[in-house]
Amino acid sequence: MDKQVFDFIIWNFNDGTDQINIATLTDKGLKVNAPYEGRVSINNTNGYLYLGPLKSDDSGDYSINVLIDGSTKTAEIKLRVLEPVSDVAIKSNLPEAIEHNDTVVLTCSAKGSFLKFTWTNGTAPIVADGKRLTLKEEELSSTLTIKDVLRTDLVGPIICTAGNKLEMEKSTPFNLTVYYGPDDVTITPPNPPPVLKSGSNFSLTCSARSSPPATYTWYHSGQQMEIGAPVLTLEVIEQHKLGKVAEDYTCRATNAKTQRVVPSPAVSLAVMDPISGVKISGPTAVLIAGNSSANISCQAAAGTVKDTTWLKDGQPLSASDRLVFADDKSSMMIKMLQKEDNGLYVCELSNDVTKERANYKMVVNYGPEKAMVTGEKAVEVNDPVTLTCTADSIPPANFTWTFNGTKTDIKTAEYAMESAAYKKSGTYTCVAHNAVTGKTASGTHILVVKEEGALDEGLSDGAIAGIVIAVLVALGAAIGLILYCRQKVPVESPY
Repeated sequence: MDKQVFDFIIWNFNDGTDQINIATLTDKGLKVNAPYEGRVSINNTNGYLYLGPLKSDDSGDYSINVLIDGSTKTAEIKLRVLEPVSDVAIKSNLPEAIEHNDTVVLTCSAKGSFLKFTWTNGTAPIVADGKRLTLKEEELSSTLTIKDVLRTDLVGPIICTAGNKLEMEKSTPFNLTVYYGPDDVTITPPNPPPVLKSGSNFSLTCSARSSPPATYTWYHSGQQMEIGAPVLTLEVIEQHKLGKVAEDYTCRATNAKTQRVVPSPAVSLAVMDPISGVKISGPTAVLIAGNSSANISCQAAAGTVKDTTWLKDGQPLSASDRLVFADDKSSMMIKMLQKEDNGLYVCELSNDVTKERANYKMVVNYGPEKAMVTGEKAVEVNDPVTLTCTADSIPPANFTWTFNGTKTDIKTAEYAMESAAYKKSGTYTCVAHNAVTGKTASGTHILVVKEEGALDEGLSDGAIAGIVIAVLVALGAAIGLILYCRQKVPVESPY
C-alpha cells in the first residue's frame, strides 16, 4: 500500500469474543478509540499500525480495511504478547506424608503467558506414568499427583520450571518429609552364643530403618520388659533374674508417625555362672605302696560344674580295677597304692563358659627295691677302687656297708678306697634301708686284689704281640752277647 492514495484506513482488534475498533485514518485526520488513546498511531503513507507499550490484553487478531477509489481491501494478522515469567512456586496439599498411605498433590503456579511446566526430582525429570504419578497442565499451573507416596518419590529437592519462548524461571527447591518404617527390624548379633558367662560384657542391639527414628521395646518369651532403649545389656538381663535357662528375646520397633509396630526375629540365649575357687584335696597321711589307699576329691566354690576330667602327669585317667570314680566324678579312689601312682593329679572342672583346674601332688613311699652294687671285680694292689650301691626307693634309701660280714663306717651309696691292699679282697655287702616303709634290701659284690701286673693278661692282642716281640729281641741280644764273650776269653785246656 506504499504511496497509494486512500479514502480511509480502519484497524480493528478481535480478542476472540468481540471486535473492537482501534483507530480510523481519513483525510480529516486520525481518530483513536478511547481504550487505545496515547498508544496508537497509523502511518498515513503506508497504513502501518504502531501499538505500544504492549499489554498482555493486546494478544489477538488484528484486521485492516482500506478504501481506495471505491474499492475496499482487507488483511489480517495475529499478535501474541508474551508476559514475562515470574512468581514460580510449589505448594503441597500436605505438610508431611506417610509412605504407602498418603496421596501427595503438588501444585506449581506461575505468572506469564503461554507457559509450559517441567518437574525434576533432584536432577532427574519426573515423568508421569498415568497410574501412580499423574500431571495436569493448566494455563498458569501444573499439578503433580503422587498416589501411595514412597520415600524415594520426594527425596528432592523438587523443582518446578515454568517457561515460554522468551524465558524460563525455576521455583524455590521444595522438600516434603515422607515418614516410613520401621523396616528391617533386626537384633545384633543375630546369633549370640547359646550360653553367656555371667557378668561378662555383652549386649543385644535392636535397629530398624525408620523415619522418624523408631522407639524400641524388649520382650522376654513374649513378656514385655521394662526396657525402652535399643540396647539390652546382659547386666539388665541378670537384674531381671532372667537367663537361667535358654529363652527367646525379641524387640519391637515403633514409629510414632506411621503408627507401625514391627517385631524382630527372636534370638535365644542363657546365662551361666563361671566356675571359680576350684580346690583339690587328697590324703595328708603318709602313703606306702602296697599298704595304703588314696581318696582324691575336687570341688568348686562357685558355678555349675557340667564336666569333670581327671589327669595324671598330663594324661587322662580312666576307671580300672584299682581306680574308681564317684558317679559325678567329684572324687576318685585308688585302691592299694603302687609306686606307679606317684605323680601330679589334676582335676579340670568345666561348663559352657569356663574351664578351671587344680592339682595335687601325691607321694607314694616304696622300696627299697633290689639293691645292686656296681664296680670293678678285680684290681691290682694300690689301685683306687669305687663301689656304688643303688636301690629304687622313695624316700631315697639310707646305705650301710659290711666287709666280709663286718660292719664298716661307710654310710653312703659309694664305698671308695684310694689304694687297694691285698687284705681288701673279699665280699662287700650294701644294705639299703627306707626309714618310712621300714624295708631293707641288700646287694653283694666280690672284690679280688691281685699283685701288680697280674691283670696284664687282660691286655689286648696287639699289646701282647708287642711284649712278645720285645722279649724275643731282648733274648736274642742276650744270647749274642754271651757267644761274643766266649770268643774273647781263652779257655784253659784240662790237659
